[in-house]
Amino acid sequence: MKRLKLKHPNAATDFEEAGATKLRNVARTEPVFFYAMLNSGKEGLGPAAVAEKRKLFGWNEIAHEQTASWYVQLFSAFLNPFIAVLVSLAVLSFIIDVGLAEAAERDYKTVIVVGLMVVLSSLLRFWQEFSSNRAAEALKSMVKTTATVLRKGPGKEELDLKALVPGDLVFLSAGDMVPADLRLIQSKDLFVSQAMLTGESHPLEKRADPIPDADHKSPLELDNICFMGTNVLSGTATAMVVNTGNLTYFGAVGTAISGKRTATSFDKGVNKVSWLLIRFMLVMVPLIFVVNGLTKGDWFEALLFGIAMAVGLTPEMLPMIVTANLAKGAKNMSKHKVIVKRLNAIQNIGAMDILCTDKTGTLTLDKIILERHLNVFGEDDDEVLKWAYLNSFHQTGLKNLLDLAVLEHVELHDYLKVNEHYNKVDEIPFDFQRRRMSVILEQQNGKQLLICKGALEEMLDLCTHAFEPGENHRLHLENDAVVPMDARMRDTVLRTSRKLNEDGLRVLLVAIKEYETRPSNYTVADESKLILTGFIGFLDPAKPSARPAIEGLQELGITVKVLTGDNDVVTRKICREVGIPWQEVLLGQEMDQMEEEELAGKLQSASIFAKLSPVQKSRIVKMLQAQGHTVGFMGDGINDAAALRAADVGISVDTAVDIAKESADIILLEKDLMVLRKGVIYGRRTFGNIIKYIKMTASSNFGNMFSMLGASAFLPFLPMLPIHLLIQNLLYDVSQISIPWDRMDEDFLKKPQKWDAGGIRRFMVFIGPISSIFDYATFAVMFYVFKANSPAHQSLFQTGWFVEGLLSQTLIVHMIRTRKIPFIQSWATAPVMALTTLVMLVGIAIPFTPFAPVLKLTPLPLAYFPWLISILIAYCLLTQYVKVLFIKKFNQWL
Repeated sequence: MKRLKLKHPNAATDFEEAGATKLRNVARTEPVFFYAMLNSGKEGLGPAAVAEKRKLFGWNEIAHEQTASWYVQLFSAFLNPFIAVLVSLAVLSFIIDVGLAEAAERDYKTVIVVGLMVVLSSLLRFWQEFSSNRAAEALKSMVKTTATVLRKGPGKEELDLKALVPGDLVFLSAGDMVPADLRLIQSKDLFVSQAMLTGESHPLEKRADPIPDADHKSPLELDNICFMGTNVLSGTATAMVVNTGNLTYFGAVGTAISGKRTATSFDKGVNKVSWLLIRFMLVMVPLIFVVNGLTKGDWFEALLFGIAMAVGLTPEMLPMIVTANLAKGAKNMSKHKVIVKRLNAIQNIGAMDILCTDKTGTLTLDKIILERHLNVFGEDDDEVLKWAYLNSFHQTGLKNLLDLAVLEHVELHDYLKVNEHYNKVDEIPFDFQRRRMSVILEQQNGKQLLICKGALEEMLDLCTHAFEPGENHRLHLENDAVVPMDARMRDTVLRTSRKLNEDGLRVLLVAIKEYETRPSNYTVADESKLILTGFIGFLDPAKPSARPAIEGLQELGITVKVLTGDNDVVTRKICREVGIPWQEVLLGQEMDQMEEEELAGKLQSASIFAKLSPVQKSRIVKMLQAQGHTVGFMGDGINDAAALRAADVGISVDTAVDIAKESADIILLEKDLMVLRKGVIYGRRTFGNIIKYIKMTASSNFGNMFSMLGASAFLPFLPMLPIHLLIQNLLYDVSQISIPWDRMDEDFLKKPQKWDAGGIRRFMVFIGPISSIFDYATFAVMFYVFKANSPAHQSLFQTGWFVEGLLSQTLIVHMIRTRKIPFIQSWATAPVMALTTLVMLVGIAIPFTPFAPVLKLTPLPLAYFPWLISILIAYCLLTQYVKVLFIKKFNQWL
């Protein structure tokens, strides 16, 4: 047999030339042949072979998922529209300077200051993004996705997915994410969801049989191939790795599938504000340039002033402020056991107003104990426990908490010896459609015994008989020990089950069926005409922390809805205990019978959704989003993956199954709603600080436009020189750096916070012109009181406005950051206080320093400062008054 030529992933031109050909070759052959193709064997690969293949194929990673190198991140930090505007203005200023005839007349101050602002803004942004990416990678490394691999030497072991190489033998079971493109060697009732690749919601059954006509089929039509990134819903399998990394099907189409998610309202809002400010500047700056040129007659000076105005109106710190806030939020959340995989999810968790959560482990202790084992008449019966134990002990699929509870039950010590009398023959694994699983054991008499354990409704339909209580009726399964499952017996079973549910117990039925010796090819069809032995009841008590956590989330304006595959009776009891109010309960089967409009109405009143399938969970999330809600979904199971992807913010835990962790945006290191509540608070705090800066910038720029336009029209000289505008803007930018370290008022944190572009526009129109009123007051003081009313005294006028403008702009940080009275009811954090105070002191001191003549500033008379203090106090008082009016009218501030 000719061996398949191995190619390095970087040498493969595309998936069709390398990966797909390889898949078709192994799909049509028997295992003995593709072992040879892949240089492997039944015992897996040895260390030397793994090292050689690692060198050839690299790590099992998709290239586009890797974090960019530091120099790429540095270059990207300079790529934003604000930096482009500043660089354009700097180049224009440089050309003007170079074009001057006399070198003595050349003035590179504008170029130097703008260059300093570009470098400061971009380097701060780069450092924030670089450090946040490093922190995010470190945090994500705490959440490992692994695969069970067989290798020569260590044998079976759990390895990180990226460590796999072609030829590795891997084992799959329910809940696993397929770690690479695999060729099945053996499979048992293996059902895989390929929805992420094909959009097909129905699971596909995969079999290990060769496909002779594989060359004529699409890779996705190969039933013996499992693809990287898909997930196992049920069954078990042994498979061999064929393709890894970029040679996988996922690697070929990965960019389209897992590229950037749809932009959130926050992303869109920041972009809209950015371009709004740029368009505003592009309209107003030429207008001010024309006004100054016409009134002063010096078009060259007017051009320089226009350039400086454009620089001053460019919010170049916006990208850095946004990144710094998100990075700081992620770091703070990580200290409280919340790992953020996607930075923008921080805003979504702050905006979340509905949390959909599963029940088990979130509202309950996640420590299930086997509380009861009863026969069909509700009497304690050890034989029922025996069958349940044999079922749980011999299954090889995904052992859930119920199986562990059976195995750990103290009474089982007396039953361990029963395993000596049974040999496992076959297994029919669990899946979410059947909601049951079976093992087949060979007894000492040679007959084979099928033991099935599963949910009430699904099991009851399969049982035609039930055991009648007696002394030895189960030891030999005699016909006279059973009674028909008639309507009366069925009603007895349902009543007993309901009573157990009302006591908070989750109930499973255990049934058996005996077969004569036969080949081990059991299928779902053999789960029929069973004999019901009885019930096993499990108790998962509510967490002591659940009630205060639910109350805490409700105080934050978050409605909690429970989406569970469990039955409604148990769920209602748990919800009562933890304080989740509910008016009605909606079952999955009822949902399927409703029209969209009827179901949409039910979503408002129902807080409990029980007996749900994975598709139904996802449907509920999407319908809530369509109603305008920001929806979080918290889950950790295979059946939660679709809903986690659909939600605005998917929340899982580090103990979740692989596919759930991969689908989530945020990972909790503790499955506790109290931890999530802290995450919500940090999300809102981060969002608030970003909005704070945007509103400060928008209102400040809007006010400056009015001041500049009026001053340019009526003054016989420029109201401020270009260098004054640049220095003022640089100092103001420095004062903003501390905003990510500010706090938010408690009342802001108590309700979901969403992006509101209309609110920003209203804010800009209401607050922006206030600063212009006091700018004009300053003009009047300088013009009439200090007689700075001619070109000969323009330096005094410009210095006075330079100081007042800088101080008022810096003070607005404190006025806008809270809806309360600043310095009385609410204080900024120490970093904000320190940096704003420092900037104000520097601004006052500059005219008195040796640099003042170079900057064409002049020392201010002491008589100016009482006027300055009066103007600033009046500015703060009027801003506070308008703020109160704004809050009353629109019921919002930040």
